[in-house]
Amino acid sequence: MIPPLARSLPVAALLVLFAGACGSGSGTSASGGSGRLQVVATTTQIADFARAVGGDEVEVHQILKPNVDPHDYEPSPLDIKAIAEADVVVKNGVGLERWLDSVISSAGFDGPVVDASHGVTIRQGDGSAEEAAGDPHIWHDPRNAKIMAANIEKAYEAKDPADATAYRASLAAYDAKLDALDADIAKKIDSIPADRRKLVTNHDAFGYYLGRYKLTFVGSIIPSFDTSAELSGRQISDLVARIRATGVTAIFSESSLPPKTAEAIGREAGVKVVAGEDSLYGDTLGPAGSAGATYLQMEEHNTDMIVNALKDPAA
Repeated sequence: MIPPLARSLPVAALLVLFAGACGSGSGTSASGGSGRLQVVATTTQIADFARAVGGDEVEVHQILKPNVDPHDYEPSPLDIKAIAEADVVVKNGVGLERWLDSVISSAGFDGPVVDASHGVTIRQGDGSAEEAAGDPHIWHDPRNAKIMAANIEKAYEAKDPADATAYRASLAAYDAKLDALDADIAKKIDSIPADRRKLVTNHDAFGYYLGRYKLTFVGSIIPSFDTSAELSGRQISDLVARIRATGVTAIFSESSLPPKTAEAIGREAGVKVVAGEDSLYGDTLGPAGSAGATYLQMEEHNTDMIVNALKDPAA
């Protein structure tokens, strides 16, 4: 994670470019020239929720792009300008966007900042500085996604009460899709033999998913919620030993992380590695047209890859 101090100078320099162009961030009306509510969403998942709930009444600027690791981000001039001119800013929360507060302050935005994690039961970390806020990967449980979407809808209503009926209707429709997704995932996971429901991933990003669908977490290549955490040779050796001892049949790489280490561990442990187009979407959605282009597609893809690999280890 890049320290806030290291980010302050480039942010300040970029803001000089917009000093005469950016208006107040108080967001007194839905504007932006389109008549729609101007929304800045931090992550790919948050942006997807923001669009699903907002429908035609919102225009969403998405800060993080597909397959970009949210744990390591530098603001662009366009992102800073969008925050300065936003009506609403929506973040994931749980310490994922440690860079956001300083950017908001520097941009002069004083409108509503929605913490989509409000009301979610947070999985606790190991007590380290990197994991002090808990596990930020809350979206991997569709029940949490419903809470996040509801938080966004409340903010839209408060800022744009004239379109409250449309926001409520969009939320109800999306809730139904999330309920269907949850039921479908549970059914598919139940088809895996109980002794094979064990997961090894690139980093510890799937705790909420594993807890929801009763899979066992054996370990991760990067033993942290944060992909920037350091990895030691001893930790790799320990993971290989756990894989062998527990009978894990596959290691799952992630779309936003290189598969090289996962493949090396797979060779040493004698198990297959699910990588390439079959990689799981952990921290980010995929680009348009990919299997993870939306939140609903991402979770279906992840489930299908997990089920295919664990039901038939020889596949």
